[in-house]
Amino acid sequence: MMADSVSVEVVGLPYCTTCQKAVAYLEERGVAIQNFRDVKTQPLSRAEVEELARKVGGAEKLFSKRAMKYRKMGLHEQQLSEDDLLRHMTEEYTFITRPVIVRGDRATAGFSAKRVDELVG
Repeated sequence: MMADSVSVEVVGLPYCTTCQKAVAYLEERGVAIQNFRDVKTQPLSRAEVEELARKVGGAEKLFSKRAMKYRKMGLHEQQLSEDDLLRHMTEEYTFITRPVIVRGDRATAGFSAKRVDELVG
């Protein structure tokens, strides 16, 4: 069991199955979810996207190449700079890898039990 004092913020979509899995996983471990931010109804500002990117270890780690628009917009054929990635994630929430689990100054993007354990352990 984790210490009672561990709490996180989750950034994602309520109907996203990966986000639901992550929330269930956190709850099983007794981790309090302080806030669930729905990026569709509460879009992230550019500053917030930059902050999340910094916490997960860079825009590359936060950016989702699985987003349907990634290929539609032809982004897979472009060399995207850090600035491009941040701009796309700010303009289009589906480019943000879900969920982002934030604990203080660190965060992990996408659900991986191992990475979540490292974050909250």
